Amino acid sequence: MRLCSIASGSSGNCTYVGSDRAHVLVDVGISGRSIERGLNQLDVTTKDVDAILITHEHSDHIKGLGVLSRKYQIPIYTTGGTVDAMMRGGTLGKMPEGLFREIREDEPFQIQDLTINAFTIPHDAAQPVGYRLECERESIGIATDLGKYNDYIVDHLQNLDAVLLEANHDIHMLQVGRYPYYLKQRILGDRGHLSNENAGKLLCRLLHDNLKAIFLGHLSKENNYEELAYETVCSEVTMGDNPYKSRDFKIQVAKRDRISEIVTV
Repeated sequence: MRLCSIASGSSGNCTYVGSDRAHVLVDVGISGRSIERGLNQLDVTTKDVDAILITHEHSDHIKGLGVLSRKYQIPIYTTGGTVDAMMRGGTLGKMPEGLFREIREDEPFQIQDLTINAFTIPHDAAQPVGYRLECERESIGIATDLGKYNDYIVDHLQNLDAVLLEANHDIHMLQVGRYPYYLKQRILGDRGHLSNENAGKLLCRLLHDNLKAIFLGHLSKENNYEELAYETVCSEVTMGDNPYKSRDFKIQVAKRDRISEIVTV
């Protein structure tokens, strides 16, 4: 399996996961041209994409969906609540018939040789999910846009080979920043976004000897920066109640506007 973040941040998100037989995009919150350019660097084209998985309906996750769907007729997998919210939002334009494939949390489905399971996440959206993708013995997890984590989420992210995990904001930067009070409260709330500290605490519960790659994603442009997210998460890992140090793992920050390193597991 291969994992690559094409774009990750508060301004747009798109992640590629591939196997020997399947090419999948998780969220398409950037322009179709940017997605095509990113895929080309992976020796893949948009025509090769077998499916688009949508986590939720916010614009930084679906911005390119209407254009891609109309041009390439790629099947779209997401929850029923997300489909309804996207269509009510009116930003996608007229969608081709038959492209939406409704999925349910904790009911695995197949795309070529990939087994995919969606799991519920707490976020202020209609029916948001994270994804676990597996191929034979390998597995990749994607969990962004969650205000908190719990045992259920931890269970779905156990024994992964690679993970893309949200580290959205530094709490102090957010508190003293220029966002209005209501927005600060939304981000800090249980249906908002994970702080750097909480991302590190969650990661501590996911660590194991065979975890090969960790991406920190969905960084806020206003309330975080790469070095701070990286250092905070690494500190939580090293100082946390676990047998590991941050240097034991390959931890990197997914870039806002260019593709990350390609990880093969």
